[in-house]
Amino acid sequence: MMEQLPALQVVLPLFSALLCLLIRNKTASRLFAVAGSWGCLAIALILLRTVQETGIISYHFGGWFPPLGIEYRIDLLNAYVLIIVAMISAVVLPFGVGHWGLSIPEGREYLFFCAFLLCISGLLGITITGDAFNVFVFLEITSLSSYTLIAMGRNRRALRAAFTYLVMGTVGGTFILIGIGMMYLETGTLNMVDIANRLPLAYGSRTVLVAFAFLTVGVGIKLAVFPLHHWLPNAYSYAPATVSAFLAATATKVSYYVLVRVIFTLFGAAYIFETLRFHVLLIPLSLLAMFIGSTVAIYQTNIKRLLAYSSISQIGYMTLGLSFASINGLTGGLVHLFNHALMKGGLFLVLASVMHSIASNEIDDMRGLGRKMPFTMAAFVLGGLSLIGVPGTVGFISKWYLVVAALEKGWYPIAVLILLSSFLAVIYIWRVVEIFFFREPAAEKSIKEAPLSMLITTTILIGGTLFFGLQTEWTAGVAGSVANFLLGGLP
Repeated sequence: MMEQLPALQVVLPLFSALLCLLIRNKTASRLFAVAGSWGCLAIALILLRTVQETGIISYHFGGWFPPLGIEYRIDLLNAYVLIIVAMISAVVLPFGVGHWGLSIPEGREYLFFCAFLLCISGLLGITITGDAFNVFVFLEITSLSSYTLIAMGRNRRALRAAFTYLVMGTVGGTFILIGIGMMYLETGTLNMVDIANRLPLAYGSRTVLVAFAFLTVGVGIKLAVFPLHHWLPNAYSYAPATVSAFLAATATKVSYYVLVRVIFTLFGAAYIFETLRFHVLLIPLSLLAMFIGSTVAIYQTNIKRLLAYSSISQIGYMTLGLSFASINGLTGGLVHLFNHALMKGGLFLVLASVMHSIASNEIDDMRGLGRKMPFTMAAFVLGGLSLIGVPGTVGFISKWYLVVAALEKGWYPIAVLILLSSFLAVIYIWRVVEIFFFREPAAEKSIKEAPLSMLITTTILIGGTLFFGLQTEWTAGVAGSVANFLLGGLP
């Protein structure tokens, strides 16, 4: 049974989605979804422990050994990402006991859970597969289910947001497919380890260069790297609140994983950063994302759009860490992968609770909520402090590693810019906090605290921003091990 866990990691949510579709019962679908997500988390934890104890896991389908057959290959990097995806899904799915009726049209609940589980399966498949073409296949499963989830938002603008995401996602997927095709043309294989072994022999080929360009642009669209981010604000703003929480915490994180895999596993850090000097392009784009994303967030009147633009800024921190191509820099980017999932997932769950109480995402409609919903608003403040990077929160850990990495390289202006970007986060977070706690609430509204089921799940993620901000051995330790693994030149 233990030998089948890599396959079960993907099959379990896929089978649960099929059950939801066949049974078509709201309660049963919810139970299948929750059980499937918690099963995925248990499997991910076992796989991570196994990798740490025994090394890389290679799972072959149908008895066909790679590179001829399809392989699921689990190392420290994707075991780490599997934990993130499985953890977020396991927390978010039980969240909606008091919320689904508000966010999902009546009679469509089973379709919602089916699409949610398909999205989970796709994200886990992207992460665990060792076959380049299967990355594209699972990417399309994720994308199609994401479009469906976003379109289920009650606001009519959700359909437009889903269509924009569809167009941009199709362009990104096409670019990725072309890049994979060019790598196959040059190497004659789709197995990632085999590609990594054969590509160095073809570094002088223009085909390899074009393949990298197509892959990075395609993945960049999926990741919402500046300036390829235009689909993200509307997608996060008009999707059901729980969908926003899930996608913000997982979808871009898996895309970041793919970018890291492409750079460090397939092409190699030496070729990308020494020969192509990719950091010369990536560092300015990352800095622009950090500042422009936060600046635009300051002027938003819709709080979900505010957090969406904040996500663009936070993605900039992750790509900046990658661009350093150093142990501390990559550790900072990878630990922010986990930390941002906690922060942004928790903050979007807070907004789901607010939506449950006042049926609005407009910041001005949230006047005085700190007095009416003290626990929910306290969670927002803690999540906001983490976004800023206050010591004792996970956001501080990420930025500490990035600043140290910049100082190690002698890039003092970049270290200063990392610190300055945090002050922009202070502005947009304080603007919201001031409305929550220091404005008079609307007298005509009767507002109650969020249901206990919603508070518990929100507290898990927001509490995690404090726990892992103080206990960094696991997150920073695993991220550091992954960074050493990637920069050690191992496939």
